[in-house]
Amino acid sequence: MIGLGGLLGAWAWTATTNSTEVLVARTEITRGSVIEVDDLARVQISTDPALDPLPGSALDTVVGKRAALDIAEGGLVTRSAMAVTVVPADGASVVGVAVTPAQAPSEPLRVGDNVRIVVTSPAGEAAPAQTPAFSRAEVVGTRYSEETGQLVVDVQVAEGEAATLAARAATGNVAIVLDSRER
Repeated sequence: MIGLGGLLGAWAWTATTNSTEVLVARTEITRGSVIEVDDLARVQISTDPALDPLPGSALDTVVGKRAALDIAEGGLVTRSAMAVTVVPADGASVVGVAVTPAQAPSEPLRVGDNVRIVVTSPAGEAAPAQTPAFSRAEVVGTRYSEETGQLVVDVQVAEGEAATLAARAATGNVAIVLDSRER
């Protein structure tokens, strides 16, 4: 009985103290910065199915990648916290384009979609006789503004195109065209 009690006690202790080695930020890591080995630490934590931290063995694969978001000191490092590139890329800019539901496709826009932002005529004016001016862009984020009822689409464009697109978007006379998603 004593031996059986000892075995049950040992089993209960190991079942409740299951821990694993994971990666955490040793210091604050800011979004867009290259992750260095000195930025990371390996720690033991109790596992929880709701958490998805990277294992300590992933240290070499994390070093050299960019932080996709800010990671607080002591924060767990997850797959979604890393990126190979940073947005906007070198030589590119991000422009926010706010449109009404009628100025965008009903198909939800996704990050990575290639779109054209087309200059439209002001309300009440005739459509242009020629093909309207447009800017090619890549969607990097979307959100719906409850205050204005508009869809705000963040797009990445070449740095030289950013000022022109921002000026066009500020007029509100633009529409978004989704191009093929076939890759």
